[in-house]
Amino acid sequence: MEAVRELYNRAKPFLAVIFLQFGLAGMDILTKVALNEGMSNYVFVVYRHAVATLVIAPFAIILDKKVRPKMTPSIFAKLVLLSLLEPVIDQNLYSIGLKYTTATFAAAMCNILPAITFIMAWIFRLEKVKLTSIRSQAKIVGTVATVAGAMIMTLVRGPIVELFWTTGNAGHNSQSGGLNLSHAIKGSIMITIGCFSWAAFMILQAITLRTYPAELSLTAWICLLGTTEGAIVAMVMERGKPAVWAINWDSKFLAAVYSGIFCSGLAYYIQGVIMKDRGPVFVTAFNPLSMVIVAVLSTIILREQLNLGRVLGAVVIVVGLYIVLWGKSKDHKSPSIDEQAIPTHETKIDKEPFSQTVTHINSSKGTTATEDEGI
Repeated sequence: MEAVRELYNRAKPFLAVIFLQFGLAGMDILTKVALNEGMSNYVFVVYRHAVATLVIAPFAIILDKKVRPKMTPSIFAKLVLLSLLEPVIDQNLYSIGLKYTTATFAAAMCNILPAITFIMAWIFRLEKVKLTSIRSQAKIVGTVATVAGAMIMTLVRGPIVELFWTTGNAGHNSQSGGLNLSHAIKGSIMITIGCFSWAAFMILQAITLRTYPAELSLTAWICLLGTTEGAIVAMVMERGKPAVWAINWDSKFLAAVYSGIFCSGLAYYIQGVIMKDRGPVFVTAFNPLSMVIVAVLSTIILREQLNLGRVLGAVVIVVGLYIVLWGKSKDHKSPSIDEQAIPTHETKIDKEPFSQTVTHINSSKGTTATEDEGI
């Protein structure tokens, strides 16, 4: 049982990020359906984070009561910036890019996120890079491969890759292999800018957790402020169009609820917990899994078709990102990695034998010591 428990503890970060990628893959599909049906991306962002706030806030109020630190102007300023970077800027730009492209294309473009996050983490000294180290070289090579794969997916088409469930669906060119090149470039630019905003959000979240280590409360604040800021943006961009705020029991409602619960509420919380131990680069390194899930589901649900350029670019991205992940795994095992929890833990362990020795010395002087205390 001890071995099973230890294996589970080691696997928890991996299981959590895999669960996160399945949730994000479902969001891509549902969001694309809602946008195709005419839902405003600005309104969608507001409803999404309003749902997340309603779900997460009660848990944060109750469970974080004893661990929630006092709010300061500095922390609140970081929360405002966090809610602007991801819930407002990234989500709106990603939705606009999704309108111009397809669910598979958008998910694949987001695979440049780990590369951007790695560079930003390096700049802010959250990630160590030593050019003579094999693991650092792996992270750099993987980052370059990721960017190259994204460029291949954007600029290279090639023939349609026929799957047995998409054969004969040539009429779906508008949302499949016949994607307009100008639309693909516009969508790529939007998604890329959104990825920079998302990466900045991840870095700032990791920094904020140092002074505000209450993940649920942090998530609730981000969702609440994101709802407020997103509503202001939506009212400006959709002014004079009150009909865009209407929502019924349909795919639009489902997309808002699903995205709010899984991709805002749970996602912000899970990635915050993992980042405390593994850092922001580890969290984003699993993005290719979401792309694979989206690629399969979109060919079934949205009847999208894959072209050869997209497949080749995806392969390059996956290879590059898992080279980065290999370098990260070596960092995690290395004693030189900048992890504050490890030295603290080791110091505590080192002190225990000394305490036990003192206990036995006192015992020899007449102080009572039990077998349990000796152990």
